[in-house]
Amino acid sequence: MTIPAPPTGVVPPVCTPLTPDREVDVPSLRRLVDHLTAGGVHGLFVLGSTSEAAYLTDRQRRLVVETVAGHVAGRLPVLAGAIDMTTPRVLDHVRAVTEAGADAVVVAAPFYTRTHPAEIARHYRLVAAAASVPVIAYDIPSAVHTKLPAGLVLELGADGVLAGLKDSSGDLAGFREVVTGARAHPGITAFSALTGSELVVDSALALGADGAVPGLANVDPHGYVRLHRLCRDGEWQRARAEQERLCALFRMTEVGDPARMGGSSAALGAFKAALYLRGVIDCPATAEPQVPLSPEEVERVGKHLAAAGLL
Repeated sequence: MTIPAPPTGVVPPVCTPLTPDREVDVPSLRRLVDHLTAGGVHGLFVLGSTSEAAYLTDRQRRLVVETVAGHVAGRLPVLAGAIDMTTPRVLDHVRAVTEAGADAVVVAAPFYTRTHPAEIARHYRLVAAAASVPVIAYDIPSAVHTKLPAGLVLELGADGVLAGLKDSSGDLAGFREVVTGARAHPGITAFSALTGSELVVDSALALGADGAVPGLANVDPHGYVRLHRLCRDGEWQRARAEQERLCALFRMTEVGDPARMGGSSAALGAFKAALYLRGVIDCPATAEPQVPLSPEEVERVGKHLAAAGLL
């Protein structure tokens, strides 16, 4: 299958279910794909932050893509992260995930090394030249310590290097600059701007975004698909109410004790606990060295699910 150009709608960043000994739980991953598909999502994004890609071995990364792409069997586009420190390492991942069945790759700027915007541009041009599928930029400065300049993204979009942007920067004004710039740029004919924020999907769609990549959609795909539909239909009051319900549900990511765990452990632990409580996955384990939620914290996740009508 060739990915539609551009990818639009609700494209959840798929969690990676793990067994108690931290191997990929393939049956649970397939059930999660079925859960998301039944929710009406428009695509799937594997090997991003919510997928715990940074914690997975190369063997596990490939298994995730093979499992999801094989199970979807062309019914939905599968986007795969090709995320690593340098261009040669990213190119290795691009080859691996496309061979495993990915329809597009999502690529962050290089990290660890300090990079200049010219070097970031060269990075994307080299990746796009080698890739057999569309390349989507991943703007996630909290992880790579570089904010992708809107002008650079638009330049690469106009040159056909980038097919879109997944924006996880938290900078809605900067994201708007890309959205409006892509719409107005005479050289850009196909470019998809996707927000990675769970909390401002209605706002992003109102300013012209093409879709969303919300981690919380693992837990409530129907809610985000409903929100997307309401926004597309111009039912902004109902959309705001649905967004606010999802914002309340997102507070499950705050149950983890910050004195003993980081934000990633708390958020990913909550998503997986919710999927476990909903009967989608067999085990809520997160990858090492993340700290697991306590039984009491898992119980609090359940209360958030119940309040949202999901238990």
